[in-house]
Amino acid sequence: MSTLPTLMLLLLGVAAGGWVLRFAGQKATGNAPVFRDMPFAVAFGYILGAGLLAFSVWYYFQPTLTEAGTPNAGVVFFRWAVQFFIVATIAAFLFRALGRTVGTQFSKKMFRQMPLTASFGVLVVIVYAFTAIFAAWLAPHGQEAIFAKVNVLPGGNAATGGDPLHPLGTDQIGRDLLSRLIYGAQNTVGIAFVTTCLAFFLGGSLGFLAATLQGWLDQVLSRAVDVLMAIPSLIFALLLMTIASAWAGSERWLLTVYMILIIAVIDSTRVFRLARAVGLNIVVMDYIEAAKLRGEGMTYLIFKEILPNATAPLLAEFGLRFCFVFLTIASLSFLGVGIQPPLADWGTMVRDSAQFINFAAFSPLTAALPLLAAGAIALLTVGVNFVVDWMLHRSSGLKE
Repeated sequence: MSTLPTLMLLLLGVAAGGWVLRFAGQKATGNAPVFRDMPFAVAFGYILGAGLLAFSVWYYFQPTLTEAGTPNAGVVFFRWAVQFFIVATIAAFLFRALGRTVGTQFSKKMFRQMPLTASFGVLVVIVYAFTAIFAAWLAPHGQEAIFAKVNVLPGGNAATGGDPLHPLGTDQIGRDLLSRLIYGAQNTVGIAFVTTCLAFFLGGSLGFLAATLQGWLDQVLSRAVDVLMAIPSLIFALLLMTIASAWAGSERWLLTVYMILIIAVIDSTRVFRLARAVGLNIVVMDYIEAAKLRGEGMTYLIFKEILPNATAPLLAEFGLRFCFVFLTIASLSFLGVGIQPPLADWGTMVRDSAQFINFAAFSPLTAALPLLAAGAIALLTVGVNFVVDWMLHRSSGLKE
């Protein structure tokens, strides 16, 4: 039977199961509200979720080797994903429990109110920050160190082409992949953080200035921002980085500086819009008028009156903007115009090791090499977004 008819039969079976669940629940509970008011879509979702859970359990216990003796890459990768999810959940739970008992009164209260997803996000951010700061001590080798052995397979088993000195193997020119993965946190995350701070300084300052002064300055800045926002950011950044490559010449480190400035200017347009919108709502408040009557200057109004009252939305935007900048840098590096060698970054690692995916049928660990850098990018993005969602929930005044 082809795929489409099989899929249709499965959906019909799930739909029938949803109807049976709702009908049987109404009869068994005497038409209780939980089943009486249950929409069919909710019952369908329950059956679909139960079916996916049962399939996941069945698939997890499938053999990791096929009948021909080759690795079953799908089962191996699925087991790794499930095991990582379980370990991450336990780590987030223990981290939250630790935060509720250790620390200041403020931090303990914060951890008591923190959902498990936010706890996981905070833990991820701390781990990445620690790795980025202490990369020189954590990495077994330097990021630019080149060894005689090239294309060493991961695993550290000499019998299968590995090397104990290189647990994740080496790349095509002999650089240790574990060291470059660790240094990638320092370069990719560190540069993204600096770029985001610069974007917020530019966009936030100009946005508050436009909201405070208004008039012709507001119109000029707003129209300039409209023009920049009309161009797709990644395409615009790629175009400017191509031009910057010609300017940098043989000084490859200049290309990283140009990248920071280009991405900061492009992303500052989004920050400008938010800062201006928030600032316009604040400048009409009575305490702003009172400060003006006292003769306070522009610097005082922006940094002492407007900024403290705009902290919550700006902090939430900072987390989201950091993710976008982080992904933009990884994308530019993947395309070859981002962070330049010998600096290690995850985007370049994904590009350089992409061909190893073809070895999935023979060595799942080798095929996982490009997924390590891509997974590092995805994990930080998810973690930061968990924290941002929690911050938005807290700043909105909503209660559980």
